[in-house]
Amino acid sequence: MNKYMDTLLKSSLFSSITADDVDSVLDCLGAIIKKYQKNECILMAGNTTEYIGLLLTGKAIVIQEDYWGGRSVMSAILPGHTFAESYACTPGSVLDVNVYAEAASSVLFLNVQKMLTTCPVTCGRHNQMIRNLLCDLAGKNLRLGEKSKHMSQKTTRDKLLSYLSSEMHRHGSNEFDIPFSRQQLADFLSVDRSGLSTELGRMKTDGLIDFHKSHFVLKSPAQGWTDV
Repeated sequence: MNKYMDTLLKSSLFSSITADDVDSVLDCLGAIIKKYQKNECILMAGNTTEYIGLLLTGKAIVIQEDYWGGRSVMSAILPGHTFAESYACTPGSVLDVNVYAEAASSVLFLNVQKMLTTCPVTCGRHNQMIRNLLCDLAGKNLRLGEKSKHMSQKTTRDKLLSYLSSEMHRHGSNEFDIPFSRQQLADFLSVDRSGLSTELGRMKTDGLIDFHKSHFVLKSPAQGWTDV
C-alpha cells in the first residue's frame, strides 16, 4: 500500500488520517484493490454495490446510458477521487450509471457498512472517516447541482461559460485543465460535439478564452466578457 500512500493522504476521504494510521484503517474497512484495463467496466448499471471506490491510479469516467444508446457523462474520476458512495450507502440501490476505466487503473474498494458501523474500540480514525464520507457526499451533491445549472443554460455558449466559470472557481485560477475530451465535454453538457467545437472556436475569436486540447485560459472582461 505504500506506493499509493500519497494518493490516499491527498484524498478527501482520508482527510486528517495520518500515514501511520492508514493500514489499520484499511484493515478495519475490509479494503481490497482491483486493477482494470483501459475501457474495462468497473461498475455496471443494473448491479448493486456495497463498496465505495477510490481511484488510486489511472482515470475513470461515470456515464449514464439509456436503452436507446443515448449517453451523458456525469463526471470524470481522477486519482484520489471516490465514486459510488450514494449507491453503497443505500442498501439494495441499483446503479443507473456505468463506470469505465479510461486508462489502466487501480481502484481501492472500501466496505461502506464497515465504515458506517463504528468498530468495537470506537477508534477516532474510524469516526474521522465517517465525517469525511459525509463531507464527500455533500461535495458530490453540490457538483450535481452545478451540472444541472450548466445544462439549464439555453445556448451552447452559455453552457460553456457556466461550466468554465465553475472550473475557474474550483481551481482558483483563470488557467486550468479540464478532465474531459471534447466528446466527453459535449456529452457532459448534453450538446452536439461539432457544435461545441464550433462555439469554442468562436469564443476564442471573440477573445473570451484561449485553449489547447484540455487546457483553458479565461480572458479578462476587458478582453471580451462584456461582448457575450
